[in-house]
Amino acid sequence: MIDTNDPLVRFIGVQKSYDGEILVVKDFNLDIARGEFLTMLGPSGSGKTTCLMMLAGFEPTTHGDIMLDGKPINNVAPHKRGIGMVFQNYALFPHMSVAENLAFPLEVRGMGKAETEEKVNRALDMVQLGGFGHRRPAQLSGGQQQRVAVARALVFDPQLVLMDEPLGALDKQLREQMQYEIKHIHERLGVTVVYVTHDQSEALTMSNRIAVFEDGIVQQLAAPADLYEKPDNAFVAQFIGENNRLNGIVKEISDDTATVELDSGDMVTAVRINVSQVGERSTLSLRPERVQVNADSTDFNNIFDATVRELIYLGDHIRTRVNVCGNDEFIIKVPNSSNVAHMSEGETIKIGWKTNDCRALDFYEGL
Repeated sequence: MIDTNDPLVRFIGVQKSYDGEILVVKDFNLDIARGEFLTMLGPSGSGKTTCLMMLAGFEPTTHGDIMLDGKPINNVAPHKRGIGMVFQNYALFPHMSVAENLAFPLEVRGMGKAETEEKVNRALDMVQLGGFGHRRPAQLSGGQQQRVAVARALVFDPQLVLMDEPLGALDKQLREQMQYEIKHIHERLGVTVVYVTHDQSEALTMSNRIAVFEDGIVQQLAAPADLYEKPDNAFVAQFIGENNRLNGIVKEISDDTATVELDSGDMVTAVRINVSQVGERSTLSLRPERVQVNADSTDFNNIFDATVRELIYLGDHIRTRVNVCGNDEFIIKVPNSSNVAHMSEGETIKIGWKTNDCRALDFYEGL
């Protein structure tokens, strides 16, 4: 008997190689809870889509086991796994109506006509396309076609739905709208979703947890807020959200803080995350919204003179690029409020940040 507290999906020591030599997925272990929305996030070639395809059954594992609802599925055919799937290209049958597209997975499962019609109508209502069953896919907009693809993945009440870059073909506004729609559908139904994307803002918006992939390895698995606020390493800090990066050498370590001498010669104090000894190279991570303009040394541990290079008005904030500590691409997000002092390009300003907002991470040159 399955305990509902047990994970729905388990990857146990999973590896994948296409040529027998290079591992694109390396010793992958992951538990996915029932009802969870888990996103696999990473750059192209990081291994995230391969993991999804192994779970779907479209790719065999080279090593390790994949468990679904407590049972191994390595040797179970894709159509017998009972998994819903949504692709980027929708994969709708163009010669069928919307209703026929949704009915297809039910007919394959031998469901009767009356029950099929009921489930199709319910699925269309779920994605707000109640009156569109008679139309062909070519008569729908891109967003409507994507809704149909989501409805088809949900119509047979699967316990697990996989989504592979499902919003990649949509324009920005529609993409953002669909993010919220999929998120709300998940919340209403409680179905387990595994979602693959390279878009970090999409992952932050939709997920309960995010697994950040790089080079076939999960670099960090955490809730969106923890990934953004508390990255474990420099890759995650740089990949998730906008990030200022300063490189230097650790000069002093004291409990949970580190003092780092930057390559410019400036000294910065930061929270010590994964630096272990004096003398090692470190990359400091600092979010643009954590930097204060006209900072006062009584409130901020790190104060520097900065030269304004560029000001971009973005409505709710002014994206300010400055030269500071030898970094000409240092970004500050200055809130657009009535008490923001006017700045101009070429001006020297005081900026500062608190030790707790700056993280001393492993040295990283990529990205």
